[in-house]
Amino acid sequence: MSPTSDRQALVIGASRGLGLVLADELARRGWRVIATARREDGGLRALAEVHDGRLTVESLEMTDPGQLAALRERLAGRRLDLLFVNAAIDRGDVPIHEVPTGVFAEVMITNALSPLRVLDTLHDLVPPGGTVAVMSSEQGSVSLNTEDGYELYKASKAALNQLVRSYATRQAHDGRTKLLLDPGHNRTALGGPDAPWEPRDTVPALVDVIEAQAGVPGLRFLDRHGDSVPW
Repeated sequence: MSPTSDRQALVIGASRGLGLVLADELARRGWRVIATARREDGGLRALAEVHDGRLTVESLEMTDPGQLAALRERLAGRRLDLLFVNAAIDRGDVPIHEVPTGVFAEVMITNALSPLRVLDTLHDLVPPGGTVAVMSSEQGSVSLNTEDGYELYKASKAALNQLVRSYATRQAHDGRTKLLLDPGHNRTALGGPDAPWEPRDTVPALVDVIEAQAGVPGLRFLDRHGDSVPW
């Protein structure tokens, strides 16, 4: 990994919630951070001003391959110590047989397909010894799926985990650290107001895990304590 003052990260999906706090936490620790948002975002821009050059903002609709290709061109020549994909949607607690086909496709494209497009498009900016990471969830664990509810969201995260595992198999000898991370149940627009944790409680621990795992090649599915999450 690069010296502390020279570490560079790209956080995909940083306009709010976990992604916003993640970008802030990395910048606080001395990383140089590129953070993306789908549209002009006052909160992220304000954060960039606070960090005075250590955090820059790029526009990206992750589900648009054209925008993703344009971002890759803009980042040509950069070297990233960390590529972190944080983006997901949820369309409510609806039994799977009642989910409209269009909604099913929207959630799967956003939560599973698009993160893998990001990895395959941008991972060559991450040299051997760097880290590619994706925000997953315990909800994507097949073996832990023992309670009713949120069937589509669970399925999308399970699909994400499987696709990242396939990606890791294809890239088994690239020397990069690969992480699927479970942040726990956070009070965000996605997690809802009754969740037990605030992102400020959990994200610093996630960054501790990222930094501790740096330079260890292979794929791991870990929670914010660094413990393995069952597949």
